[in-house]
Amino acid sequence: MKIQLFNGKNLDDWLPRGEHSQHQWDVVGHVGLDAQNPKQFTIETGEGVFYNGSTGRTVDLYTEYQHGDCELHIEFVVPQGSNSGVYFMTKYEIQVLDSWGETDLKFETCGGVYARWINEQSVGGAPPRINMSKPPGEWQTYDIVFKAPRFDQAGSKTDNAKFVKVIWNGEVVHENVEIDGPTRAAMPGEETAKAPLMLQGDHGPVAYRNVILRPLDDK
Repeated sequence: MKIQLFNGKNLDDWLPRGEHSQHQWDVVGHVGLDAQNPKQFTIETGEGVFYNGSTGRTVDLYTEYQHGDCELHIEFVVPQGSNSGVYFMTKYEIQVLDSWGETDLKFETCGGVYARWINEQSVGGAPPRINMSKPPGEWQTYDIVFKAPRFDQAGSKTDNAKFVKVIWNGEVVHENVEIDGPTRAAMPGEETAKAPLMLQGDHGPVAYRNVILRPLDDK
């Protein structure tokens, strides 16, 4: 069963990060690069796309729906130099970034599994195998198989979360990457068996569409 996490019309099924927070995410019909400023979007009214407002600086947004093991299809677009992220279970980030033309691939590159932040420094993370980035203003896709962490009856973690496969614009860029714990900028709190999907909203303009999740939880 596939679940449309974004209904195309409104954000009623999404919540802003932070108690009592307000957000500037909005639903529009189209976004494109601003010819006068390619670091910004122009928008057309309508339905089918949601973006993080005219400033590109607002709170993260997460789903009311809580997932565990899943397949996720999500489409995104960024203008020049912009940055966002897809956080599985609000904890484990696949980077979204304008990485067009980059050859020195790092965990910060688009498609990277973001590093953890321990003792004021980055720890771990994994760069994509290849750079599949499209130019700023072009829509891109992630198709990701994710395995949630496992816990015993006492609540102790027995297995780490894992990105089983990450396909970026049609090419496999990760396989079987374990995540020891929450990556940088994750939602605070303990790791759990189920949690929401979260999208980063405070690092520059970004738009998303066609956010489709298929649960793979054990029966």
